[in-house]
Amino acid sequence: MKLKLTTPRLRLRPWLPSDRAPFAALTADHEVMEHFPTTLTRAQSDALADILANEIAEQGWGFWAVEVPGVSDFIGFVGIHEPRFELPISPCVEIGWRIAKEHWGKGYATEAARAALAVGFEQLGLEEIVSFTVPTNQRSQRVMQRLGMVHADEFFDHPALEAGHPMRRHILYRLRRDAWRAAQAE
Repeated sequence: MKLKLTTPRLRLRPWLPSDRAPFAALTADHEVMEHFPTTLTRAQSDALADILANEIAEQGWGFWAVEVPGVSDFIGFVGIHEPRFELPISPCVEIGWRIAKEHWGKGYATEAARAALAVGFEQLGLEEIVSFTVPTNQRSQRVMQRLGMVHADEFFDHPALEAGHPMRRHILYRLRRDAWRAAQAE
């Protein structure tokens, strides 16, 4: 089940070797990576791209590369994914995105994420999808809210970051399949 998704303006697809250079630029951008512990080197970015590409190749879904046909062959990634580290909310499937800043403010993350949610709930039969970020990441929280995700005053300390790290505390949003279906029916 290798999924390629299309929306009115976007194509979510498996990763290509040509995605590496623009992804490296994205992960080296301090503004894009503001709410992550650090920017990535080219080698780190390529390694992450390989992980994301392999995940899609192995299971058919994950964090897809996103393109805007006729505008850009690669603007970032959006998708659903099982976190590789143990979280207090594990097991879970998260929805996430990382978009190049020149494409911010156009609704691309929300549009692509809606397609990814449909895969998770309708094709994979997931009961819940979560999303999380640092509390200062208001931009991503607004996307979560537009998707219908709910923050019920839930926080957790990210286990990949050491105690005392300023980004260790994360805010958690959830979306249940029944709530997603109800919103689709409106």
